[in-house]
Amino acid sequence: MSSKAPNLHVSEWVQGLPTNIDKNIGKVVLVEVFQVNCPGCFMYALPNAIDIYKNNSRDDVVVLGLATAFEDYDKNTLENLKLLLSTGKVIGETFNALSQYGQLIDGDKLTYKIPFPVAMDVLRKNTQEFSDKNVFDFIESNIDNYNSYSEPDKKLLFERVKQYLKNKKYSALTFDEYKLKGTPSAILVDRKGNLRNVFFGANNYLNGLVNQLVNE
Repeated sequence: MSSKAPNLHVSEWVQGLPTNIDKNIGKVVLVEVFQVNCPGCFMYALPNAIDIYKNNSRDDVVVLGLATAFEDYDKNTLENLKLLLSTGKVIGETFNALSQYGQLIDGDKLTYKIPFPVAMDVLRKNTQEFSDKNVFDFIESNIDNYNSYSEPDKKLLFERVKQYLKNKKYSALTFDEYKLKGTPSAILVDRKGNLRNVFFGANNYLNGLVNQLVNE
């Protein structure tokens, strides 16, 4: 049974008019979630989302971009997102990878423009200390079959998650609410506003699934 898709938590609409999932009932909504410092987002996922945007009527499909940050907080910033959208300039690992594959123009700029609205996720600074229970809660929510691991593997995983949470300076609200596993991720919502799919990684099936929802 599908459940209503939560609205995106938005700190700022950097490109396009402010909107959200509940404003687009009656249309299929694709939210492409990316980080500025994410090569795969720019090499595969965003070009695919742009194709879906270009190949569908605005009456049927709404494509939204959401920049987030769950790592590399010095690079995945609102300032770098604004720079990207206003000039096409990429930074960090995105620059390194696209440069290596000859996918930049003028030295450091994308060969394409993102044509749809783009927002920045809400980042909240983590100030409270976390306990072992927080670590176990995170493992339970994000790691399948944890109880089938051997005791040494469980201890190793526990320490890795503890270190990850210790270094996690911010919580990205949309990223956390949708329990995303990384970027790129795609959120797919049907015409009734129900959450139908959440994908991690570039996905070859996305076009077909969008068409399927359009025709429901």
